[in-house]
Amino acid sequence: MVRDAYYYAFPLLAAAALMGWLASPLWALPALLLAAFFLWFFRDPDRVIPGEAGALVSPADGKVTDVSPSILNGVERLRISIFLNVFNVHVNRSPISGVIREVRYQRGKFLNAMNAASAEQNEQNVVTVEGDGQTVIFRQIAGLLARRIVFSKKVGDRVGRGERVGLIKFGSRVDVLVDASAVIEVKVGDQVKGGSSVLAYLNAERPLTAGSAGQAQRGAR
Repeated sequence: MVRDAYYYAFPLLAAAALMGWLASPLWALPALLLAAFFLWFFRDPDRVIPGEAGALVSPADGKVTDVSPSILNGVERLRISIFLNVFNVHVNRSPISGVIREVRYQRGKFLNAMNAASAEQNEQNVVTVEGDGQTVIFRQIAGLLARRIVFSKKVGDRVGRGERVGLIKFGSRVDVLVDASAVIEVKVGDQVKGGSSVLAYLNAERPLTAGSAGQAQRGAR
């Protein structure tokens, strides 16, 4: 559990105890329910991190809402957008192993994260990670309810694939921008898990399944 849960839950538990003592247990119920929600919202489950070469994992839990070409700083990339609703785990993870080369915080609006304009106009944290000959950029984007973006790393830090790097509070969006040569493994509508779902394979690498290996062997004959 993320420690922020205690900052929200403990004052509510204290208020519930006070209300129950001064009035009745029924008056304490709303505060108790809110405290339980915050403890549940800030859950931080462990995840099994894929070990395949070139795997790019999801930086967040949520629903894939867009997979499309995008131009960033004059370079064509592929963008994968993930929408986090209030019921998703909101801990963010690094999509690849590497070194953090840039962290850029951008003030902005709080449009609905489903809105296409939110990628450019909303408050966000843009992180560049370089590793294994690839540069991956991911954006922590605030949404209609999300009012705080947390990022626990700094430029020069080395991170592992799937390592926890931050948090967005109360509904938001995360965009991942990868090289146009990446082999995309997800489509719009897919539900993904931070740290464990593979979004793409970089350097055109993709592990062969038993079926695809057999096809490759047959094709070589």
